[in-house]
Parts: sequence; structure tokens; C-alpha cells
Amino acid sequence: MHLNEIIEMDRKYYMNTFGNRAPVCFERGEGMYLWDIEGKRYTDLLAGIAVSALGHSHPALVQAITDQASKFIHCSSLYYIESQAKLAGLIVENSCADKVFFANSGAEANEGAIKLARLYYRKKGLPEKFEIITLEKSFHGRTLATLAATGQEKYQKNYSPLTPKFLSVPINDLDALEKAITPYTCAVMLEPIQGESGVNPTTYDYMHGVRELCNQKDVLLIFDEVQCGLGRTGKLFGYQHYGVEPDIFTLAKALAGGFPIGALCAKDFVASAFEPGDHGSTFGGNPLACRAGYAVLSTILNEKLCENSESMGQYFMDSLNGLKKENSMILEVRGKGLMIGVELSKPVAKTVNAKCLEQGFLVGSVGESIIRLLPPLIIAKQDIDAFIPVFRDILAQEELHS
Repeated sequence: MHLNEIIEMDRKYYMNTFGNRAPVCFERGEGMYLWDIEGKRYTDLLAGIAVSALGHSHPALVQAITDQASKFIHCSSLYYIESQAKLAGLIVENSCADKVFFANSGAEANEGAIKLARLYYRKKGLPEKFEIITLEKSFHGRTLATLAATGQEKYQKNYSPLTPKFLSVPINDLDALEKAITPYTCAVMLEPIQGESGVNPTTYDYMHGVRELCNQKDVLLIFDEVQCGLGRTGKLFGYQHYGVEPDIFTLAKALAGGFPIGALCAKDFVASAFEPGDHGSTFGGNPLACRAGYAVLSTILNEKLCENSESMGQYFMDSLNGLKKENSMILEVRGKGLMIGVELSKPVAKTVNAKCLEQGFLVGSVGESIIRLLPPLIIAKQDIDAFIPVFRDILAQEELHS
């Protein structure tokens, strides 16, 4: 089909929740690259919004999916599943978690975290402890409960009344968090690095303060690592940058390299609150998803992609900061590893995004003034070196025209 035919069919049959999408349809991918249906090649610096950690069509992931699909895809968790047990074990062996439950998405994993935190206190005889504190500008998902947890009014405004009882406080403001904690608070839920609001990292001192407050006030600490986890920041998990451990954390996006999966991970003392019948999922943790997840996580570990993320992330940020010195369009470059936000001095992020696409580079934009870069963890210097001069020229053009 031609692109205009696909666009027309989409308009006719698909619910319009994405607005005007970028005018491109991809046909295949390999490594850092995608090719559209007209044969044009693009360098992927967005990775499907932090999903394609291994790039496209990585042999280990392709082999795992095709091999499992040729055997069987689904049987339900009424039965033991080898790949489910192996993936859970691999996560536990490489994290602070003791137990794992698999869902279908990051939002579902976060829903599970909310349920687990509330159930933990209910089973301790404290049903009044059900309030959860999150951070302003956070993003935790699009289900009703995770929308309520999300600290951005633009996502919530059309869905009131929201699920009670969530409260958002400013990021990196320990005093505000302490004042918000009451005898009814069961958990603090936060992203170590906020992604959807433009890549906003928490500080080292703040995270230590949050952990101490949770210990003092008998409050669980939940980390949403859906976007920042699994090597994205230069370490396997975002919390490892701060020297603190959560009681519960969630994963999704990169875990199966594009196949839908989410993970709810917890320490034994809180995980034990879930007993048979308390939680479940028809598709979550199915053989195909877990086989894909095991292939991706094994590859991240074996090919030292966390280390590549750290070194290439630093190289990318250094290169962007070099541009900042010569171009007033860049106000700030921030992030960790390969989770990078570039804040522009003018509200032209969407235009810059579109011009990058025209030049064969996929990037993200947040709001009016932030470019977001979330490339596959396999990125190399030559990929960055190819992008920087193109980005420089685009910013120079916008500086002249705006």
C-alpha cells in the first residue's frame, strides 16, 4: 500500500487518539535503522519511546520469539511456565527484588504496585493507610488509577472523578513530601528520572531523604522504572545511581524489546501480601512474552549494554553541550545515560522534531520546547556523530527564522 492509502484507512477505521502522526510508515528495521515503505532509511534515536533497547531485529530476540511461537504461545498461569520462572529469576538475581509478577504493560505493573501497597497495610490491620503520594510532572500510565497517580493535570482533566486517593508534590522538595505524609499514607511512588515531562532527574540527596522518610513514617517506597530501567540510564536500574533501594519497583518498555510485557517487582516482606486470588492476569507472563524478555535482559547483561549506555550517553551529552556553547537555542541538556532531554529556548520542539524526521532521524518532543532522545542501547559514536551536525543545522535555521 502507498502511504496516503494507509493514512486514509487509518482515519477511517482507527480511533483518533494520536492526532496527526508523523507522515511515515515503516516496513522493516535492523540495528539502529528503520526503513519506510518507500525505502528511505532513518536512524532511530527514540527506540519506540525507550522500548527497542536492542535496536531492531536483534538476532537473539528474533530467534527467541520465532522459536517459542513455533512451539506454543499461551497456556495461562494456571500451569507452570519455564520462561516465566527463568525471567523472574534473572530479574531477582540482578536487582534488589525477591519476587516478580508479570503484567502486559507499564500501566498494569503500576496498578499492581498500587494494589500491593494498599493490600500490604490492610493485611497488617491498617486499612486506613491507602493514600499514595506521587510527584508533580510524573507519568505512571493511562488507566484510571495510574492517571490519578500521574502528576499532570492535562492527562487527568477529562476523566474525573479520579480514583482516590493520590496527592502530588514537587520533585526534589523533601519538605513538601514530609508535610504531605500523614497516618493515612501507604506509599510514595516516583520515577527516579521522569521521562514524559521532559527528562527530569531526582537528586541524590532527595532520594536518600525520601528513603529515610519512608522508613521513619512506615511508608512503602515504590519506584516506577518503566522508562528509566533496564540499562537506559547507564545502570541496569535507575535506583542504582542513588544508593537506595525501593520496596517495590516496576518495569516494562524495554523488557521484551517491543513485545508487550510489564513486571511488578518487590521485596519479600511486601510481596508476601499477595496470596492466591489477590491478583492475576490472563496474558501476563505468557510463554512468548517471557521468552522474549529473557532474551532481551540476557543480551543487555551479556553484551554489557549498560556500560555502552553510560559511555555513549556521556558522549552524546558532551556533544550536545558542545552545541549549547555555540547555539543559544539550547537552554539545557539533562538526563542520565541514554535518557536525554534537550530544552530549547523557543517553543519550536515540534518543528525541530519534524525537520529531524525529514533528515532521516527519529527523535521525540515533549511539549513546546523539549527534544527527547532515547536511542537503542546499542548506539555507537558514528550514529551520534552523524546526528549532531544535522541537529546543529536545524537549530541554526530555527534560530534565524523564529
